[in-house]
Amino acid sequence: MRAVVNYGVGDGEVELRDVCEPEIGPQDVLLTTRAAGVCGSDIEMWRHHITFPVDPPVTLGHEFGGVVAKVGAEVQGFSPGDRVVSETAYHICGVCEFCRAGEYNLCPSRRGFGARANGAFTRYVRVPARCLHHIPEGVPFEYAALTEPACVAYNALTVKSRVTPGDFVVILGPGPIGLFALQVARLCGAGKTIITGTGADGVRLKIAERLGADYVVDAERTDAVAEIERITKGRGAPLVVDAAGNSETLRQSLAVVRRNGQITKIGWGPRPVGFSLDTLLLKAAALQGSFSHTWRTWENVLRLIASGQIQMEPMITHQMPIAEWHQAFHLVEERQAAKVILYPE
Repeated sequence: MRAVVNYGVGDGEVELRDVCEPEIGPQDVLLTTRAAGVCGSDIEMWRHHITFPVDPPVTLGHEFGGVVAKVGAEVQGFSPGDRVVSETAYHICGVCEFCRAGEYNLCPSRRGFGARANGAFTRYVRVPARCLHHIPEGVPFEYAALTEPACVAYNALTVKSRVTPGDFVVILGPGPIGLFALQVARLCGAGKTIITGTGADGVRLKIAERLGADYVVDAERTDAVAEIERITKGRGAPLVVDAAGNSETLRQSLAVVRRNGQITKIGWGPRPVGFSLDTLLLKAAALQGSFSHTWRTWENVLRLIASGQIQMEPMITHQMPIAEWHQAFHLVEERQAAKVILYPE
């Protein structure tokens, strides 16, 4: 079967290859991939700009849903033909303090699909049954495949952050995570939402408008910090979500966060910060990291998708077969797409 494989640790070392159909263990299922989303981290692995471990050669793809083709002897609750979507933690130890507390996303031994275990940019993928969730009736595979980035945003906004109903939430970066964070902030009762991007983010900023952002700021045309200060009447925002992750957006976060406020950083950034964090002290503000998600997050997000409270249709800008992965990656890299859905051959 054909698969999009990251075969090295250099720039561009990804290609379409023939790979063997995986064998499953007693607690696994063999999943037929029906739809898989392209993530920014897939682009970072393609360009080798990543800051987390990767074990090449590895099939990419960690946002996916499909149909159960085969189940292991010890699997309960899933049968061939079931429509399912998968979490991303292919391996966890199950015995550390985080796993025992249900915070397995923080397991030190965690290995994720598409980075340290073969992912879903191919026809079949081996999935531990504990990763699976049933797709609600009426939710198409394309929407289900984007549950993962929606869960990243949900975890960041509802588990790791404080959203004050009626108050401002600033989101820096209109990529898929930022756009999902916008939706979750509105669901949590944010009074006004502000999202920023650059001129290259034109497609995504238009989606932000469609999703109901109160203020959409093009940071290349307008001084984003000055504009946020104007909108908030100089007080700043009690919650700033850095969904871009670079040094400039962290600097902006420090500038616009309200005193006693919080910055939640979701976006990854490999470069050094290069400036003082003393503003964090002066404002007595909190800087919080957020990573991944857990079972309860997935169940809640799937219900929100099924009810239409999290909108998926505006997020999907392109759909194509995995044979066109190169075009898909370029679209994401150049920010001409929000989410691209790939279909296996």
